[in-house]
Amino acid sequence: MSVVGCRQLAVGYGAGPVVAGLDLEVARGEVVALLGPNGAGKTTTLMALAGALTPSDGIVTWQGEPTTAPLHRRARQGLGVVLEERAVTPSLTVRQNLRIGGVDPQSVQADFPELTEHLDRRAGLLSGGQQQLLTLARVLARRPVALLADELSLGLAPQVVARLLGAIRAAADDGLAVLLVEQHVRAALRVADRAVVLSRGRIRWSGPAAEARADPALVEQGYLT
Repeated sequence: MSVVGCRQLAVGYGAGPVVAGLDLEVARGEVVALLGPNGAGKTTTLMALAGALTPSDGIVTWQGEPTTAPLHRRARQGLGVVLEERAVTPSLTVRQNLRIGGVDPQSVQADFPELTEHLDRRAGLLSGGQQQLLTLARVLARRPVALLADELSLGLAPQVVARLLGAIRAAADDGLAVLLVEQHVRAALRVADRAVVLSRGRIRWSGPAAEARADPALVEQGYLT
C-alpha cells in the first residue's frame, strides 16, 4: 500500500501549474528517486505531498487515504521532511538541537556515531555535512512513517553524500517510505528502488532504478526534453 502519493496532481505558485497530471506513490520500505532538471517540478511536488502547497487539482494521499491536512499535522502523523537548508539552530549545541526536536541524544549515537564527539559543540561550528547529518539524524530518530528529502546533499562532498544516502537506504530497509529529490543522479540510483523522471511538470519515465542504472539514457531523456 502507498504510504504517501498523489493522483492527477496539479500544483503551482501562480498563474499556471508547475506540475500537472502527476500520479506518484511511495510504499513502505522503498526509496523512490524523483529526478529531473532544474524547474522540472520536483520540489513543487514534494511540497504538495508535504502539505506546504495546496493542489489546484487532483489529490494527495497519506496511508492510502486522501488528505488535505497541513504540514504540521502530517508531521504529527509520521511524516518527516528534510530540505536542502540545514534545519539546525546554530547557537545551540548538537545535544540541544536534538532535544528541541524531541529526540534523546543517546538514541542517535548508534546510527550516527559521527555526532557523538560533537554533542556539546554549537551546531553553527559544524561543517555543512555535519549539520545535514544532524538534521537527518533528528528526523530519523523520531521514527517517521515516510520521509520526503529534498536535495539534502546540495553542496556537499561525495563521501558525505554517500553517508547521507546510505543512512536513508538503511532506514528504508527498516520500513521507511522515502521520496528522494536528488541532484546526484548516480548516487541516488544506487540507493533507490524506483526512479521517476520529471520534465516540465510531467513524468517522462518511471521504472526500476536498476533499469536506469543499466541504461542512463532513460534518465537523460528527461533532462533534454
